[in-house]
Amino acid sequence: MTETVRDYLAIDAVVNIQTAEALAHRPKDREAFYQDKIGVDDTTYGGIPHEEMLHRMDAAGIERSFLIAAKAGPHGHRASFHVPYGIVADAVKQHPDRFSALAGVDPTEGMNGVRALQRAVEDDGFIGAHSYPHWFELAPDHARYYPFYAKCVELEIPMQLQVGQSLMYTEDLPRRSTGRPINLDGVACDFPELKLIGIHVGIPWTQEMIAMAWKHKNVFIGTDAHSPKYWPPELLHYINSYGQDKVIFGTDFPILQFERTIAEIEALELRPNSLRKLLRDNVQRIYGL
Repeated sequence: MTETVRDYLAIDAVVNIQTAEALAHRPKDREAFYQDKIGVDDTTYGGIPHEEMLHRMDAAGIERSFLIAAKAGPHGHRASFHVPYGIVADAVKQHPDRFSALAGVDPTEGMNGVRALQRAVEDDGFIGAHSYPHWFELAPDHARYYPFYAKCVELEIPMQLQVGQSLMYTEDLPRRSTGRPINLDGVACDFPELKLIGIHVGIPWTQEMIAMAWKHKNVFIGTDAHSPKYWPPELLHYINSYGQDKVIFGTDFPILQFERTIAEIEALELRPNSLRKLLRDNVQRIYGL
């Protein structure tokens, strides 16, 4: 019998919590980005309860999602927002068999942010860190990230960083694309024990992202935010061959919908071993699940 995507219970490593409580921290003028540019439907954009997210995960064959307590930009600008760690921690407490928590990192918070990250991991069971370099216009190899990297090594947790081009989230705060994958090179050299995951594929610098993952044993690729049917051919080749242990599945929900993303991955007709590693085995190993 031919194996399909649905034969493996997937783990989605990049998911935005979408409850009304969490979205209350998001600026109210994001409709043009989420709905007009990205195509998020009205119901999802307005917020869905955990039960609805779990229903959608079940329909797609996704066993677990990593929920991000995102920190998008520094405090003080109306376009920035931080999802409180407590909201994500509560979601995990309600559904510990379905959700895990990732702690957003704002590099401008300095040691206060480092201490908050440590409390999130030690007290609330967060399993990793996450950051958006472009929101701060600070490349991943900027010194302001280094205390957070050192703490991640100490806590033995991976760090996700968006790589590739940044989009225009709001017209009055254009952000430079500071997440070139090559900027992970120095970080991986300085912190060889730190598991670094370049999420959002690295487009339009996908080959650069693959080069970093090939060079460094501690660098990995997250496939979220870009529909699988549009993945560059070089990424598909990497997943299906010499990079099969280096790539993890994600949606960046609600940017991508669970069922559609899984269906598009199934249509890629990856080798069974590569498919299983992409959807489940790699993220289990990297995060120590």
